[in-house]
Amino acid sequence: MEGGAATELVVAVFFMAISVAVPKDLSNIKTKVAMNLTKRQLICFGCAAAVGVPFYLATKGALGTQASAFIMVALMLPFCFLAMYEKNGFPAEKVLYFMVRQKVLAPGIRPYKSENLFRQLEEREKLKKEVRYLEEKAAGRAG
Repeated sequence: MEGGAATELVVAVFFMAISVAVPKDLSNIKTKVAMNLTKRQLICFGCAAAVGVPFYLATKGALGTQASAFIMVALMLPFCFLAMYEKNGFPAEKVLYFMVRQKVLAPGIRPYKSENLFRQLEEREKLKKEVRYLEEKAAGRAG
C-alpha cells in the first residue's frame, strides 16, 4: 500500500513540472513562418539583403571593404527598422504615417468654433423683416 502512495506522489510531482505558462492575451501572438521570424520580418530582411549584398559586392573594389560595409549597413537599416519596430500593435510604417498626418497634414492649432444656431435664426429673421420692409416700401411707391 505504501508503494502505491509513493507512485502517486512521483506522478503528481512529474505533472507539476510539465506545466507551461500560457499568456492570457493571445492577440499579441504572431504566427512564425521560418527561423522564428514572421512573414513580415522575412520579407523585410530579404529586401535588406537584396539591396545591401549587391551594393557591397559592386562597390568593395572601388571603395574598399570597410567603407562598402558601412554603406551597406546604412542601406539595410531602414528595412530592419520596418521589420522589427512595433508600437502599440502598429507596424513602423503606420506609426510613421500617423506622425506625418499629425504634424504635417493636420493643422497645428485647431481653435474651437461652435455654430450658434440661435444667432443664425436671428439673422434669418432680420433678413426676412428687411425684405418685407423693402417690399412694402416698393409697393407703396408703385401704388
